[in-house]
Amino acid sequence: MDADYPILADPAKETARAYGVLGRFGVPNRWTFYIGVDGRILHIEKAVTVSTAGADVAATLGTLQVAKR
Repeated sequence: MDADYPILADPAKETARAYGVLGRFGVPNRWTFYIGVDGRILHIEKAVTVSTAGADVAATLGTLQVAKR
């Protein structure tokens, strides 16, 4: 993947617990959090579709008016 933004891997599920996305059976929900440069959450996408995730992220970044790098 050639993303110009950070992506989190969370094998210990610490961040999933902190963000409240750990599901009933200990599996994190597949949500995308858009976090601004100031650390505030700009948007949470709870309906992630794996096959269109890249295009969906790009579209949401555009909607949020995040400047392209």
